[in-house]
Amino acid sequence: MERLHFQGAAGAIDDYLEYRRIVGEDDGGKLFTPEEYEAYKKNVLPMRTQNRLFVSWRSPTGIDCKLVGPETPCFCTHRYKQHKTDFKELPADRPILLPCKVSKCPCKSYHFVPLNGSQPIRCRCKHFADDHNVTGSYICTKCSNCSGFHSSFTCGCSQPAYTHDTIVETKEERQALGKPVGQDVPYAAMGGLTGFSSLAEGYMRLDDSGIGNFQVIDRPQN
Repeated sequence: MERLHFQGAAGAIDDYLEYRRIVGEDDGGKLFTPEEYEAYKKNVLPMRTQNRLFVSWRSPTGIDCKLVGPETPCFCTHRYKQHKTDFKELPADRPILLPCKVSKCPCKSYHFVPLNGSQPIRCRCKHFADDHNVTGSYICTKCSNCSGFHSSFTCGCSQPAYTHDTIVETKEERQALGKPVGQDVPYAAMGGLTGFSSLAEGYMRLDDSGIGNFQVIDRPQN
């Protein structure tokens, strides 16, 4: 029996996945034409190389307990890739704000909140994180005695969640702290991801860089 080959279909899938990683949701759900795609890359890719922002959830001890990636949810429940992540010029003000781009979402900047397994963590008012406003002090919408979201949930680093901060920093700022920045990539909303080890929680991450050992990578293969 003749064997069927689907190289054309597989190649098309790979091309689409590459397109989606680069464009993210900037096409508004309608695929760019080849001409629009090339123009988009010409405009956006230099920005990502020069002005990439690294986003992490950092403990008071300096550990990046969570390195934020495209699919990481914000307090507003929308994902990091649905926030502003590309800048022609980096803002001079600190902290750098990354507002949500989803229509009618009032979120003014990406703010990471951990999960307890697959569930939202609870505030001291006993309600879940997604029961709170996404602006200001994150006051609860289900009770009147909440002064703002405050959770005693303990991170794997042994520090409570409320002692952590969502950090948005430039490549230079991150390098100045001795933290990894990985390789320049063209993909949208990469945040703090620099390699597979970036997917692990901070206290479990053995390879700081997440980009591998170049002595091993560049070693001639027999």
